[in-house]
Parts: sequence; C-alpha cells; structure tokens
Amino acid sequence: MFEHRKDPLLPRQKYLRRLARHGLFSFSIIFISLAIGVIGYHALEGLGWVDATVNASMILGGMGPVNQLHTTAGKLFASAYALFSGIIFLVAAAVLFAPVFHRFLHKFHLDTGR
Repeated sequence: MFEHRKDPLLPRQKYLRRLARHGLFSFSIIFISLAIGVIGYHALEGLGWVDATVNASMILGGMGPVNQLHTTAGKLFASAYALFSGIIFLVAAAVLFAPVFHRFLHKFHLDTGR
C-alpha cells in the first residue's frame, strides 16, 4: 500500500490522491458507525429518527447521550455503543493520519540517507 523506504518520495499529486482515499475511507467508517448507532437507538429505545441521530452523533463525538434512556436494552446498547465509538474514533483518526505520518517518516529516511 505504501512505498518502501528505499523508494523515492511519492509525487505530490499521487500523495494528495492517497490522502483523499484515506479521508473517504475514514468518513465511511464514521458514517457506518453512525448508522449503527441511529438504527440501534431507533429500534431498541424507540427514539424518532432525528433523536436517534442526535444521540448517536453525540456518543460518537464523545459528548454523551442527549435523551434519557428508559429500556434495559437501550441502556445496554448505549453502553456498548459508547465503547465501540471510542475505538472507532481512534481507528478513523489512524486511517486518516496514516499517509501523513508515513510521508513524514519516508521523507525523514530519505533526508538521513538510510
């Protein structure tokens, strides 16, 4: 996926394309995770679509739930979704910043001649 450290630095246009692909993939991870949350809140807690979206967005963004939860299934889902969201945030950030970090390290190795 990434060039070897002995290969030349990727041209700027290809690097920007790689950044865009990783950004799209990161966005897809967030969007799918948000959809899981919205469907879960709608099905298990009986929230309307807008309220379910707000709750899922707030949990995924690390803020916490907006609506009070009433069912046991909804509370268990919210707990699991909160843990899941924390991991998804880290994964999406890693996918997004991997090309930047790789380019930095690749350029560093080229500058040192290793």
